[in-house]
Amino acid sequence: MSRFFTTGSDSESESSLSGEELAPKPVGGNYGKQPLLLSEDEEDTKRVVRSAKDKRFEELTNLIRTIRNAMKIRDVTKCLEEFELLGKAFGKAKSIVDKEGVPRFYIRILADLEDYLNELWEDKEGKKKMNKNNAKALSTLRQKIRKYNRDYEAQITSYKQNPEQSADEDAEKNEEDSEGSSSSDDDEDGLSATSFLKKKSEAPSGESRKFLKKMEDEDEDSEDSDDDEDWGSDSTSSDSDSEEDDGKYTLLASKFLKKESNTDKKVAEKKREDKAKKKHDRKSKRLDEEEEDNEGGEWERVRGGAPLVKPKMFAKGTEITHAIVVKKLNEILQARGKKGTDRAAQIELLQLLVQIAAENNLGEGVIVKIKFNIIASLYDYNPNLATYMKPEMWQKCLDCINELMDILFANPNIFVGENILEESENLSNFEQPLRVRGCILTLVERMDEEFTKIMQNTDPHSQEYVEHLKDEARVCAIIERVQRYLQEKGTTEEICRIYLRRVLHTYYKFDYKAHQRQLAPPEGSSKSEQDQAENEGEDSAVLMERLCKYIYAKDRTDRIRTCAILCHIYHHALHSRWYQARDLMLMSHLQDNIQHADPPVQILYNRTMVQLGICAFRQGLTKDAHNALLDIQSSGRAKELLGQGLLLRSLQERNQEQEKVERRRQVPFHLHINLELLECVYLVSAMLLEIPYMAAHESDARRRMISKQFHHQLRVGERQPLLGPPESMREHVVAASKAMKMGDWKTCHSFIINEKMNGKVWDLFPEANKVRTMLVRKIQEESLRTYLFTYSSVYDSISMETLSDMFQLDLPTVHSIISKMIISEELMASLDQPTQTVVMHRTEPTAQQNLALQLAEKLGSLVENNERVFDHKQGTYGGYFRDQKDGYRKNEGGYMRRGGYRQQQSQTSY
Repeated sequence: MSRFFTTGSDSESESSLSGEELAPKPVGGNYGKQPLLLSEDEEDTKRVVRSAKDKRFEELTNLIRTIRNAMKIRDVTKCLEEFELLGKAFGKAKSIVDKEGVPRFYIRILADLEDYLNELWEDKEGKKKMNKNNAKALSTLRQKIRKYNRDYEAQITSYKQNPEQSADEDAEKNEEDSEGSSSSDDDEDGLSATSFLKKKSEAPSGESRKFLKKMEDEDEDSEDSDDDEDWGSDSTSSDSDSEEDDGKYTLLASKFLKKESNTDKKVAEKKREDKAKKKHDRKSKRLDEEEEDNEGGEWERVRGGAPLVKPKMFAKGTEITHAIVVKKLNEILQARGKKGTDRAAQIELLQLLVQIAAENNLGEGVIVKIKFNIIASLYDYNPNLATYMKPEMWQKCLDCINELMDILFANPNIFVGENILEESENLSNFEQPLRVRGCILTLVERMDEEFTKIMQNTDPHSQEYVEHLKDEARVCAIIERVQRYLQEKGTTEEICRIYLRRVLHTYYKFDYKAHQRQLAPPEGSSKSEQDQAENEGEDSAVLMERLCKYIYAKDRTDRIRTCAILCHIYHHALHSRWYQARDLMLMSHLQDNIQHADPPVQILYNRTMVQLGICAFRQGLTKDAHNALLDIQSSGRAKELLGQGLLLRSLQERNQEQEKVERRRQVPFHLHINLELLECVYLVSAMLLEIPYMAAHESDARRRMISKQFHHQLRVGERQPLLGPPESMREHVVAASKAMKMGDWKTCHSFIINEKMNGKVWDLFPEANKVRTMLVRKIQEESLRTYLFTYSSVYDSISMETLSDMFQLDLPTVHSIISKMIISEELMASLDQPTQTVVMHRTEPTAQQNLALQLAEKLGSLVENNERVFDHKQGTYGGYFRDQKDGYRKNEGGYMRRGGYRQQQSQTSY
């Protein structure tokens, strides 16, 4: 019925449609008494008046349903978000909860969520596979739920003791609430359209709450659907009745007023009794079935999804020949890489095929071919490049490669290679050499990459990392065996590749045995046989020399040669062979084009330069050490440039794929260079260079900085409002720099070399005492130079013996240092040999003269700029100005030349 027709029956409306349509005019006096009629759409969907309790509980059940869905898909982040919303919604419903009590479904979700989180927490394998967001959300949500559940311990305990009874009571209680809140408009049936709509809207949420129900409750679902059909008939009748009674309501609100009915309560009680009886019958029936199943024998739990049907190897009575085995091998390999293939079962089938081939004496050629495919299948077990092999698969892989090498060494007539075509393979003709397609070198290179991947993905501070690191001995042994094999049967290119693998596992290891042999010559009488055998082994230096020289001579690819050179330089630097390492670096000219290399080679270059700088520092060559470390340390990204981790600020600049690629380039932890030691070496080298230079050019306006990072640390130290005793390594270096600036070498020495600095830095060197002795000597010498620069204007002359006693240096050393300073014109003085004194010339300008010199320089630059601007306006240089300009440049101030003070800027050694 349309809202445009307020009076008349259906027949009248039809006649009005056929004729001229006239809009009815409402009578003003009777407008309030006329019923407000609805449109047909509004009549179909009638409004439902719900109590505040129903609204709040429906909001809670919707949130609980979302949490359960997130639990099914293991989305812990979603669970955390919805749990916080659930807590807020429960807080809003606090007034209702105080009256009615905590609802059972709320207690149930708290208990189930806590059990679910505990189960995830104990699953260590699952936690490793979680992404960062889920792992972080798991720990956060677990703490929150444990803290939240303390207020409901009693209810949760009672629920866990009898969860099914709690579920039944909750369902009945929900039904009572829904039935109690509904009203009746039909006295005959005792049910109304609003009651039906209320019941129907509550049904889905009631179903979602019954999460403890299992597959056996399908009968109950069917019964509920029958009940819904019965209710549907009542609703249709009530709808028709309500349409007839539309004229009886004078106001819209009166249509939705609740009416209490005793018939409604009786029907609801009867339905509850019937449902409880049926549920009890179903439970007893289920228990009887379980007893019968247990009597029948043990049952095996099967996996979901399609059952895996393993193909039968060979039919009974089949004659097993080479062709049949190869055909079966190809059948197994056809499933490789396909979706749904069980890779573990594929490996088992291949191993079974090896056993069958061995039992039927088909020869080593077939076994070698199958072994190649087994190792390839083990590598393909993890299709994702980022994931690493499981420990059991890794051990199987190592064992299989060792078995393959045993067969190849025991049968010299077997030739393997990737250039052998499958058509030209010889597996059965034993009169001729056996030929098998496959590359043992590729398998070993992939094995080495998998080992690196395992070390990258293991926590370096755990015992598990140590256990994995023990496998490196097996990896190196396999590489040595393949090296011996390829030296006999491999090509030059393959030998270079396997030599590089051997070099990459040798270059970063310090040879303690060779170092001890250098320090103490071996005495044959006091050594045991085992020690003598170890001493007779090849030194790592000799091994690196032999392998790298072969690569230099035979390799045709630049990458392998570049890596070999860098590893060779690293090994020289690690063993304090500074001059060999430096010469090899300069002769290779790698620094000219290293920016065009791939990132792993650039990381290796950075590591080599850092090790070269540390080696120079150990030799006392502070300037060379500073120059080698300058590029790495000045960037502020030493950790990233050395491949030892990613910086947080750089992670924001990359997308997820780039971050994965960067992480695969990281160096395993046992190859790391100590970053604190690296920074300390750089700062100490900068201190030994910068402090004397600052003292010599204290009043020079054009003074340049040798190390920006060192000056930054000095400024940070000066800005501190309260200076306490130094704690960190940087604070120790800053405090030592201030003491050296005053010429106090003893205080400087106490800040650089003490127990704290020994534990952090100096004890990490192989020859720690030698390094400490060198440092003390350097501090004394540079403190002497700083003292002379700072206080030369105070003295007329000073005895070298006094300087020797003050800085605890022998007289020849003091004489040498002062002579070098005089020759390089850093110190304006002369030596009086008979009296062993230094006579100062006092030609250095005073502070006022320095300011005047600076003003003169600035005025000169200003005049030059003005001339350039004037000439630009004139279009050409005038002869007068050109002559004046040249004369100004040639005949600079005589005072600047005469004292020799300005020449030291260009002639300084820094």
